[in-house]
This record gives sequence, structure tokens and C-alpha cells, in this order.
Amino acid sequence: MRAVAVPEDLLVGLRRARDRIDRHYAEPLDLDALAATAGLSKFHFLRCFARTYGRTPHAYLTERRVERAQDLLRATNLTVTEVCWLVGYSALGSFSTRFRRLVGCSPSEYQARWAPTGPPRIPGCFVMMHGLSDRATPEKPGPGPARGESSA
Repeated sequence: MRAVAVPEDLLVGLRRARDRIDRHYAEPLDLDALAATAGLSKFHFLRCFARTYGRTPHAYLTERRVERAQDLLRATNLTVTEVCWLVGYSALGSFSTRFRRLVGCSPSEYQARWAPTGPPRIPGCFVMMHGLSDRATPEKPGPGPARGESSA
């Protein structure tokens, strides 16, 4: 069965919602607010977003948060707990679980790996375009948000 394409007139709203996630990843975001940004009902928005971007809004938000956490762990001397709070998680366990699932190691292990050499010599714009370059495996849709994590 072939997937049905999202109508072009909805793409602007979906991009607007995705941009909101990109800009406000550290804030609590919920599905209703993102759907309102796109001008769609929340369930229609959820289906269209997943069809267009290949992941749910929650999975997309999780990736953005973990990408930013990777940047902070590589380039700063912040603790893992401080990074957890800065990228929008309210529970260290949720953050560590999501980070390990996407990157393949704990945030502490990741930070220790970069401590001797410092951050990579890669322009930030390239990192943002490329995304998670050292991801363990693509995230599979899970049962929903983990405890302490906002749902988007």
C-alpha cells in the first residue's frame, strides 16, 4: 500500500510547527499548541507531520533536544544534570534514557569521550544541517513520552 501524500497547502503550516519545535525545543511543547501553529486539528496534524517528516512531533522534538545536548556536552563544562534542564527535560532519567537510545551511550560517557580533545572542529551550521551524526540507531516510535518529558 502506498502512503498518501500530504496536500501542498498544509506544508506551510507543518513547516511553521516544525520551526517552532526547532526554536523552542527547551520549552514545554504540547500537541495542541503545535497543531494550532499549523492550523490543524491535533490528530490530523499528528498524521500529516509524521507522513511529511517521517517521525512524530514528539520524536522530532526528542531528536532536537538530544542534538543540542550533544553540542553542550562536547563544548561546555556543564554537568549532565545542567544540560538535562537546559534542553527541556525535567527528569534526568528520561533524558539519559532518550540520549542513550539515540546516541548509543550515556550522556556521561559521551561527555567523557570529548573531554580530552574538546569539541570537534566542524562549523555549527554543518552540524545543524546534518543532524545527529553519531547516532546509534534511528529512534523507533515509542509508547509515548517518558515520565518527566513534555508530550509534543
